[in-house]
Amino acid sequence: MTRHLPAPPFLYGTAWKEERTATLIEVAIRAGFRGIDTANQRRHYFEAGVGEGLAAAYRAGLVTREALFLQTKFTYQGGQDHRLPYDPTAKPAVQVEQSLASSLEHLQTDHVDSLVLHGPSSNHNWTDVDAGVWEAMLKQRDLGRARSLGVSNVSLRHLQQLVAAHGEHHPSFVQNRCYARMGWDREVRKFCEAHGMIYQGFSLLTANVEVLRHPYVTQLVAHYGATQAQIIFAFARQVGMLPLTGTSSPQHMTQDLASLGLPLKPEELRELESLVG
Repeated sequence: MTRHLPAPPFLYGTAWKEERTATLIEVAIRAGFRGIDTANQRRHYFEAGVGEGLAAAYRAGLVTREALFLQTKFTYQGGQDHRLPYDPTAKPAVQVEQSLASSLEHLQTDHVDSLVLHGPSSNHNWTDVDAGVWEAMLKQRDLGRARSLGVSNVSLRHLQQLVAAHGEHHPSFVQNRCYARMGWDREVRKFCEAHGMIYQGFSLLTANVEVLRHPYVTQLVAHYGATQAQIIFAFARQVGMLPLTGTSSPQHMTQDLASLGLPLKPEELRELESLVG
C-alpha cells in the first residue's frame, strides 16, 4: 500500500544553482522552508551542494534532519550529461540502487522522504523499462531508504497506465511543470486527487509569465497588497497543489512562504483557474 508522509506546504527547488547551491539551501532553511527538492542529475542539479548546505544548517542549529522533507530523483541516462551517478552498463534497476546510494551520500542521510522517477522513458507510454524501475524503487522504499515515491514530467496517460500496472503501489507524489494555458494541468490534478496522490507544481511563475501580467492578477495584487507570485502560490495551494519555488532571493523566499496565509475567495480561485494568459 502507498505510504504517505506529511509533506510541508512548500518545496524549495534546487535546480540550476551550481556553486550557489549550498549557500541558498542554508538561506532557504533560515527563511522557513522545510521541504527541499533536488535530483541526482548533475546536468541541472548540484546535489552534493545541497548536502553541504544541509550540513551547514545542522551545524548552525537551524534545523534537524528529522524536521526536513528531502526529495531527490532518479534520472535516466537520456536526461543526464557525462557525470553519471551510476554505471551506464548496468541494468536500470541496478542504476536506481546506485543513484539512490549516491544521493544518500550527497545528502548525508540514511533515507530520503521521497524518491521520484524524473520522467518516464517514453513520452507516450509507461513502458516495461519504467515498470522495472518502479519495482526497483518500491524495493528501496521497502528497505527504508525512501519513505515514499513519486513520478515527474508525466501525462495523464502515463499515470493511468502506471496505476493499471502497479495497482495500490502507485506514487504518493506527481510533479509536473504547470501551465495555465493547459488548464493548470487540470486532468492530471483530478487523477491525482481521485487516487490520493499529491500534485507538486513547478515553474508556476516562469511557465506563466502572461498570467502574472494579466489584469485580473493585477487587480488581486492591489486588493490584497500582495505580490504577483503570492497570488499564484496562494491559488496553487488552495486548488490542491504542493508548489515549488526556486527563487534565489531571500526577500522572495520570505514573500513566497507568506502566501500560505493569503486566503483567496472561491470565485477568485475559479477566475484564476480559467486564465490562459
